[in-house]
Amino acid sequence: MRTVLVENRHFGPLLVQKAIYPEGEQICHAVIVHPPGGIAGGDELTVEIDLQADSNVVITTPAAAKWYKAPRHRCRQETTVRLAERSTLDWLPQENIFYNATHVSSNFILQLEPGATAIGWDMGLLGRGASGEQWLEGSLRSVTSIERGDGSPLWVERLLLDAPSSMLEACQCLSGFVAFGTLWAIGSSCMAAVANELHSHLPLEAELRAGATSLPGGILLLRVLAQDIERLRQMMTECWLRLRPLVHGLPPQRLRLWAT
Repeated sequence: MRTVLVENRHFGPLLVQKAIYPEGEQICHAVIVHPPGGIAGGDELTVEIDLQADSNVVITTPAAAKWYKAPRHRCRQETTVRLAERSTLDWLPQENIFYNATHVSSNFILQLEPGATAIGWDMGLLGRGASGEQWLEGSLRSVTSIERGDGSPLWVERLLLDAPSSMLEACQCLSGFVAFGTLWAIGSSCMAAVANELHSHLPLEAELRAGATSLPGGILLLRVLAQDIERLRQMMTECWLRLRPLVHGLPPQRLRLWAT
């Protein structure tokens, strides 16, 4: 069955650039772009996505999202994704780069009807280490909500980060790491045995740490901390490829877009 982009509306520069089919007609890959290249103080981005029953969709971005310095104005992003029965979603945006003195609010809501499955992630980098810039001032406010189709919660997480703050160095927070990510997978196969098997392959190193766990309701979570965003992205990608056949029943295939 072919999955097609049947409606595509946008206001302003944020838009779906194109729908492509690198895996065949069954799976639609949608590429979301923001031509300005970054989010400035006072910007507000809103994304709403609906997957119809039995559709298979991969959503990604061509580059990292850059959150620019905005000491006086907060940047905001609201994302809502709804999955109908038996649909599958791979939500694979590239990382968020938080410039020094940025102030960000981000809300992500994912709603799933019975039989729908999803794998997705959120990755962040504090400062621009390659340019010698540290994240010494700013604030991040993020809420991720995974819900049933009726809006009842399956998993909700709030992230509150401020700079300067001793919490950035605390072991219960980032332990001094500058790159961080969470991968979530939702489906009937996301049980403790899968989390334990995944965990057995994860690193615990000075520069890269990761762990996996499962929650009631068919939810698997992966946490990754790193000093290098490239290593973090590679770890998240490898785990997604490992989980995709188990969660969606689809073969693992790397994104061609990221290789261009």
